Amino acid sequence: MLLLLWKRCILLLIFISSHASGSFVGINIGTDISNLPSASSIVSILKAQKIQHVRLFEADHQILAALRDTGIEVMVGVPNDQLLQIGESQSAAANWINQNIAAYVPGTNITYVAVGNEVLTSIPNAGLVLVPAMQFLHSALVAANLNSQIKVSSPQSMDLIPKSFPPSTATFNSSWNSVIYPFLQFLKNTGSSFMLNAQPYYGYIKGNGIFPIEYALFRSLNPDNQIVDPNTLLSYTNMFDAMVDASYYSMQALNFSGIPVTVTASGWPSSGGNDERDANIDNALVYNTNLIRHVLNNSGTPSQPKMAVDTYIHELFNEDLRPGPRSEKYWGLFFPNGTDVYSLDFANEASSSRTSPGLTGVFCIANSSADSRDLKKGLDWACGPGGANCSAIQSGQSCYEPNNIAAVASYAFNDYYHKTQASGGTCNFDNTAVTTSNDPSHGSCIFAGSTGSNSSSGKGSAFEPKSPGNGIARAQAFSSGYQALVMLLALFIL
Repeated sequence: MLLLLWKRCILLLIFISSHASGSFVGINIGTDISNLPSASSIVSILKAQKIQHVRLFEADHQILAALRDTGIEVMVGVPNDQLLQIGESQSAAANWINQNIAAYVPGTNITYVAVGNEVLTSIPNAGLVLVPAMQFLHSALVAANLNSQIKVSSPQSMDLIPKSFPPSTATFNSSWNSVIYPFLQFLKNTGSSFMLNAQPYYGYIKGNGIFPIEYALFRSLNPDNQIVDPNTLLSYTNMFDAMVDASYYSMQALNFSGIPVTVTASGWPSSGGNDERDANIDNALVYNTNLIRHVLNNSGTPSQPKMAVDTYIHELFNEDLRPGPRSEKYWGLFFPNGTDVYSLDFANEASSSRTSPGLTGVFCIANSSADSRDLKKGLDWACGPGGANCSAIQSGQSCYEPNNIAAVASYAFNDYYHKTQASGGTCNFDNTAVTTSNDPSHGSCIFAGSTGSNSSSGKGSAFEPKSPGNGIARAQAFSSGYQALVMLLALFIL
């Protein structure tokens, strides 16, 4: 008994310290996959990516068992199809807690129960039992002496807020006030978070051009296109913050304050149908890289700058069994075989000096039909003001090809692209470059983005600069090796 109490005290201390240290980024784990990896494989991926917070949409017993003793914080979902039974029966709620929560703690670090998903907007007929279900589950946690470490809430959709901009005028759909008021009162009484699925991808698509895509992707806005709430004069540099603030203002409209917002799903699809051109791998990398950086910087939102916004990226795997448009199947960071769709760093993106990991399997190369003189101009810019790491194309190095301007330009173009793509860098170079999925690496010449390369990930490589540079301005002075290459190329071109 004393050992069990000691373990629970340790778990509570971990829970408190993790929330005192600032905001975190976790990930959703969906299972609508025809070849779902084993639970142990899933946990191996989480550990390799240093992911410390996960959300399960249902109480998958194999995954819960595999997470035992990992320290990873787990949010366990109650599926929508189980909501009616739990909301109408206190004994059913107690059984659910005993079978899916109490049976796994304290070994598995469960910290939240998420009751349903977007219940009020997706299955409104079940809306009336949402709060009773939450109350019954909380009572069961109290009976099991787990309520101090496991909270209860329910993820809601932005569709619950009919007009979310400007944020200061946002309110919940008034037809649901009879449910939302006791829902918020429950959160306030139990110290729980308001869970929000905030997806700027949908906000941008539904806006039909009202907002620039840069606003949705956390990219810098033109000074002439700043987005300001006319009532508060607060400036919004990204749609994510505006969505979160719309939730805060909607709660304030019902006289509730001090309830933190946890974003339970946010991401961007990496592929889509012919009519979903903004669902692509470039935008997915940009959005999620900038989202991680934004959240881990603990910058809060314009209206609540001191309120950390814990966020779960949607999602770990592409889910090929999900219904709906093609994009619904491609929100994942990984394929089921464990290879990454694109590379993210959950632990270190908060550092503004760090370069982006870049797109694994996507390369920026010189257009073979481009004029050699134009390629040389692009090469000079990439290795100079562009801040590309061009050490590998110097004399005697692995990618040195003095008589092949397209080859050396490709290396420089690709390195620049992988280092800057998340912050707005493109593969263009005055129309002399194109993207490709064919890996141009050869021999010991490894291009950034290759499965055998970490050259742009900040994790170390044979091609890292020997001396420090700021990655934007000219990398101090060109080495004599690069100058010699330029001269040789000039002779070749002329």
